Amino acid sequence: MNYHKLNSKFILSLLFLIIFSFSLSSCGIVRPGEVGVKQRFGKIIGGVRQPGMYLHNPFFSKIVKVPTRTINMYASLTSLPTKEGLNISCDLSVLFHIEEKYALQVVQTVGVKNGENIIMSVLRSSVADVTAQFAAKDLYTSERHQIETAIAEKMTERLGDRGFKVESILLKSIILPAQLSRTIEEKLQAEQQSQTMKFVLERQRQEAERMKIEAEGIRDAQKIISESLNEIALKYLSIEAFKDLSKSNNAKVIITNGKTPFLINEDGD
Repeated sequence: MNYHKLNSKFILSLLFLIIFSFSLSSCGIVRPGEVGVKQRFGKIIGGVRQPGMYLHNPFFSKIVKVPTRTINMYASLTSLPTKEGLNISCDLSVLFHIEEKYALQVVQTVGVKNGENIIMSVLRSSVADVTAQFAAKDLYTSERHQIETAIAEKMTERLGDRGFKVESILLKSIILPAQLSRTIEEKLQAEQQSQTMKFVLERQRQEAERMKIEAEGIRDAQKIISESLNEIALKYLSIEAFKDLSKSNNAKVIITNGKTPFLINEDGD
């Protein structure tokens, strides 16, 4: 009797486990940052599913999840040509995402797992085409941003309407031949020194201009003073000097020819 009870409990537990497992496998959960596409016998059923839980028959159908969030793909590329005919290497990242309106098309024509392979192939080709149009030194200057933009535009052109949206390209590190790297560094240092010298010369020129203007001002002031010291002005100044002397309590001897006073102290100094 106990044996039959145990056997019945085991069978019920097994049935419950099977039903529970089947229920879990028949639930498709689409998370935020992705959409779902339902397939039955390999055919797409219905439209794009938004984030949520969806029931389906696990034996005949499945929910294919298509990521629509931004994906950061890292790549290390070598043997990239430059305008001078040199070969360089670089590490970069490509930011892209699958557009929601193309989710069905991506599943039908490309496949979600194969999408990154396509992105990588297009990236390699686009980077090589763009770097071939620039000199190696441009990768170290303000042209770097222009190169990143050109690569993104080239990828967008080649991907067409497959449903992949390239957001941006980020160049991280550039590896040049050792000799070329030293040459570029020396040239950049020379250009920096040249800019510094231009700044110093400009500052000296401005200082010389300031001193010139100051000297001209002093010269003009002296000219005005010398022109104002005529005979009438000198007589007026002499009269004013006599007036001041007359107010003084000290005894003074003044000898004058009527034009220019000579002042002598009482002690004969």
